[in-house]
Amino acid sequence: MQMVSVEEVIEKSRVSRVHLTILAWTMFLILFDGYDLSVLGVVIPVLHEEWGISVATLGMVASFTLVGSLIGAFLAGVLADKLGRKKVLVYCVVLFSVFTLCNALATSILFFAICRFIAGIGLGGIPPLVVALTAEYAPRKMRNRFVGIMFSGYSLGGILVALLGMYMMPHFGWQSLFIVGALPLIVLPWMIKSLPESLPFLAQSEPEKMRAIVQKMNPDFVFEEDVQWHTKQPQKKQPLRALFTAGRARITLSFWVICFMGLLLVYGLSTWLPQLMRAQGYGITSSISFLCALNMGAIIGSVIGGLVADRFGSRIVQTTLYSLGAVCLVLLMCHFSMPVLYVLVAISGAASIGAQNLNNACNASYYDASCRGAALGAALSVGRLGAIVGPLIGGYLLAANVANYWNYLLFAIPACIAAVMYLVLPKQTKDDE
Repeated sequence: MQMVSVEEVIEKSRVSRVHLTILAWTMFLILFDGYDLSVLGVVIPVLHEEWGISVATLGMVASFTLVGSLIGAFLAGVLADKLGRKKVLVYCVVLFSVFTLCNALATSILFFAICRFIAGIGLGGIPPLVVALTAEYAPRKMRNRFVGIMFSGYSLGGILVALLGMYMMPHFGWQSLFIVGALPLIVLPWMIKSLPESLPFLAQSEPEKMRAIVQKMNPDFVFEEDVQWHTKQPQKKQPLRALFTAGRARITLSFWVICFMGLLLVYGLSTWLPQLMRAQGYGITSSISFLCALNMGAIIGSVIGGLVADRFGSRIVQTTLYSLGAVCLVLLMCHFSMPVLYVLVAISGAASIGAQNLNNACNASYYDASCRGAALGAALSVGRLGAIVGPLIGGYLLAANVANYWNYLLFAIPACIAAVMYLVLPKQTKDDE
């Protein structure tokens, strides 16, 4: 009988059409996750003026959305380890697409907030699922690269919503941005047909499908008639408990702190950067253009950071990114020329959204397939608490009319803490090779 290790097949496979299909679909979904991340930052100034809603209340709506994301990230991570990544991912796409579309019909802040909350449940489940799926298929030495490229879609979504906000809102209103955000629902049938399920999951449930996918990934692989698949680690019945056994407790807690600080930074900046720039005297178009610079920097940080991390290790890259981000956020308090401001904002994007993208790849590399989804889901769920805090505090500070530099200090401090946590994170051999 031929015993074949799932992990060994993945590690030895060449980049194939299967890899590119997974990368394309996961990047597409992350693009709309990033679109949704930034859409409130674009429409908040308009809702503030059109509905007369205070910035503090709008900050609460942004945080309420992220309460749904917290629930979604946790449930998706746990359910995916039992039901499969693909099935849960489809449910998440349906949920967030339908209720994002409902946001376009909102005429009151209450209905708007309820739709954002339910859409957030679906959106929260997407990052841990697509990270786990991409990491499981990627050859080990290309894992950071794959996840970095995939998460560049996050920033493309932010750039897309900023550009559409500048050109669509004046003609079609803020509602048009939420209609665009529901487009994944249209292409869902194609995704269901072409996106494969996780290989380790198929090894346990449907070995024949696993064999067909492996054959596509590596046509040169020769099967014996009685091939039997196995994984290096058996599927565990309690994946959450596994996060605190076998010496993983320190790793798990470290990533929880990193994700909390990282997502506080990401959601705080994405929600309030245009409004902060408006408070400094810039017009709505100029303010939104800073959101483009933030996301352009995030793309560069994700892709180049992933390449460097594959060569030198994730910890040194992440420590450097968060440290640079803290410095740039402090410098934003000064009055520089526009080109310098754009550069500082772009580096801040690399050190916030870009660094958080790479956090997910690094997190995935510390856990085996039996609990990887639960590890990512739990870390991102804790991180969503930071995502809730960021918009809330930013809204209250803006409403209190405190000096602008307090807002930038608010985001520089979490960047410093995340950098320190990477310094104390235990070395992981595979990740640092």
